[in-house]
Amino acid sequence: MENYEVISRIDKKDGGNDKIELIAINYIEPTIVKVDANEDIKKGGILQVNGNEVYYSGKLIGQVKLAKSGKDIKVSTDYDIKYTGGYSLDGKTVYLDEHFPPVLNVAGKQIDARKTIGLHHELPEKWMADEDYEYPYAHEVATGIEKKYVESLGVTWQDYCREVDKNLRQVYRRTLEKSPPSLDLAPYLYCRDREALGEIRKSEDL
Repeated sequence: MENYEVISRIDKKDGGNDKIELIAINYIEPTIVKVDANEDIKKGGILQVNGNEVYYSGKLIGQVKLAKSGKDIKVSTDYDIKYTGGYSLDGKTVYLDEHFPPVLNVAGKQIDARKTIGLHHELPEKWMADEDYEYPYAHEVATGIEKKYVESLGVTWQDYCREVDKNLRQVYRRTLEKSPPSLDLAPYLYCRDREALGEIRKSEDL
């Protein structure tokens, strides 16, 4: 069985029967599951998933009705990305800015930013956005997943953020020259970042 942390719950009506839809994430892979449950599990609760069966504290509570994994997701470092990381409209590609170091030296350990930022932040953020969650909440959830994964590598979140922030400043100062044509612009539109949107559209025309 694999453990998944509940990040969201929604009350559902199914033929007159009340059901609860749970969304939970395993941050190690990462993998997201949507579950039809017959019990209400609070955010932060840990589910055990065995195939399509979902358990809580050893009790069968529901079935997986949708699962997405990071296994087949492409991580591209071929483009300029104004927010350093991003994702394609179809969610099959995540992006890390080509000028951002793909590997960070954090407290003497080599940390792969393509995994921490690409697969453990941008990908879960896209999954949440596709479930119609607004950008701030999707970003908050994604940051939590990134943090758990980073700490599982044996470095502190503080040391990691210090190294990331140092490189973020370098990326933010650059003018975009080459943006991916399939970039999902939802984060920029939500933030009403006209300057970034202008740079993205201009770079796509180059």
